[in-house]
Amino acid sequence: MTKVVKGNLNDKAWARWTALGLLAFAMFCSYIFMDILSPIKDLLQSTRGWDSTAFGTMQGSETFLNVFIFFLIFAGIILDKMGVRFTALLSGAVMLVGATINWYALTNAFLGSSLDVWFTTHLNYIPVFDELGISPFYEGMPASAKFSAVGFMIFGCGVEMAGITVSRGIVKWFKGREMALAMGSEMALARLGVATCMIFSPMFAELGGHVSVARSVAFGVVLLMIALIMFIVYFFMDRKLDEQTHMEEEKDDPFQLKDLGKILTSSGFWLVALLCVLYYSAIFPFQKYAVNMLQCNLSLTAPGDDSFWASDTVTVIQYVIMIVVAAAAFASNFSKNKAVRYITLTLAIVALVAYCFMGYKRQSAAAIFAVFPLLAVGITPILGKYVDYKGKAASMLVLGSVLLIACHLTFAFVLPMFKGSDIAGVCVAYLTILVLGASFSLVPASLWPSVPKLVDAKIIGSAYALIFWIQNIGLWLFPLLIGKVLDSTNPQIAQDLANGTMTPEVAAVSYNYTWPLVMLASLGVAALVLGLVLKVIDRKKGLGLELPNIEQPQAEIMESEAVAAEN
Repeated sequence: MTKVVKGNLNDKAWARWTALGLLAFAMFCSYIFMDILSPIKDLLQSTRGWDSTAFGTMQGSETFLNVFIFFLIFAGIILDKMGVRFTALLSGAVMLVGATINWYALTNAFLGSSLDVWFTTHLNYIPVFDELGISPFYEGMPASAKFSAVGFMIFGCGVEMAGITVSRGIVKWFKGREMALAMGSEMALARLGVATCMIFSPMFAELGGHVSVARSVAFGVVLLMIALIMFIVYFFMDRKLDEQTHMEEEKDDPFQLKDLGKILTSSGFWLVALLCVLYYSAIFPFQKYAVNMLQCNLSLTAPGDDSFWASDTVTVIQYVIMIVVAAAAFASNFSKNKAVRYITLTLAIVALVAYCFMGYKRQSAAAIFAVFPLLAVGITPILGKYVDYKGKAASMLVLGSVLLIACHLTFAFVLPMFKGSDIAGVCVAYLTILVLGASFSLVPASLWPSVPKLVDAKIIGSAYALIFWIQNIGLWLFPLLIGKVLDSTNPQIAQDLANGTMTPEVAAVSYNYTWPLVMLASLGVAALVLGLVLKVIDRKKGLGLELPNIEQPQAEIMESEAVAAEN
């Protein structure tokens, strides 16, 4: 049993929460880039000729190397062998390299270049991968989409490596403390990146009245430079912690390949991993198409160019209001003064209503979907604190699955009924998006803190890597499937484009999304079944998934028992 030395950095609340802030802000930046092209799918179709299959293939490429070249498994081994500090810096650098390639693929400089010609004539057939149906490219795929996919593959290696590194870092700084709250808070901040890209990506793409999708990607590249700086600062904090505790995670209790067998033979681990892939596959791929889905299912009329609601100023104002919503909702969870707590909560609700009103007035699908993480920011700390002190992690996964099913079915069947109804359709969209975001917050608060209960501490990095690898299979497959299902269930669009009876701009917002959404809802059904099975196994084997994370000191336990005996 490791002796805890009082006065270490992780014993100080300000230090461990600062470390968390550095890691969370780096992930915030990476989440922005992950979905930077999602709100401008229509512009990619009209300016670069990307149909839904090309878009889905490119978006799915993010996880291709992680899944089929097993990079994520190697990343977990690197993390266990080299430690959090080295892996954090490596992941930040890899993300930046991939993002830069992705940016160049969408610049005007790429069009007509030797790279453009090469990618047009090559990578149309890849032996073995084509036969297996898993090639990241296909004949006829636009060259810009192919080269962009190459960059996105490299970025994907970095961002998934960063994900497991951040999870391991939080375990290191918060184990035995507020770990679920820390993980939930990290994901709450990171998911604000989704809202940020939804708001600013279209603005940068259309800045000055001239459409340039490369400008949006450049915005993301700059943020990834900042993310790398955050990892560098964390590097020195983490090194200071190891110096104080005289621990070298890279050398003590070294990782061995045979340790993976301990992970793979755990039924609890497999259920958590499968829940993860099902749940995340129903969310992250959906995010990449959500804005276009709203464009196709809502009757939105863009305000005139001279209108205040069409200006960049209102975009910035709305983003500031969004930050107020997030900050007030988040802060309301930590105030010990009841009056202050209610004031901040009221402020969050008023600001949320103002945000939604501005999104409606802007008639922007991206601004509407940007509300996705806002409710999650407010309730994730509540859920995390509940799991820390009360437990019930497996039960939360079941609840999240139920909400997930309801939301996707609402998008599939209820929302289209309100097309043509200006206000009602937007209200249904807002409500469903908020609930979906809330359901998503159940995962980091309950799933990720459960992993340390299932595996030994020295192989946590590899356990997270395996879960992320399994998750990445879904994140590769479902963007591709959604794109293919969209094109196959909307054949008239391709025909009208070929006949010249429909413009690319109109085609981009004319898809019927019913079957892709039904497919995603079915993932929620499977997750619900597995969640119920996990509860049964946890009860039988005593995995501790329903138990609190906070470890009550033995002295406090004895004292409470003594008090109970006296009474």
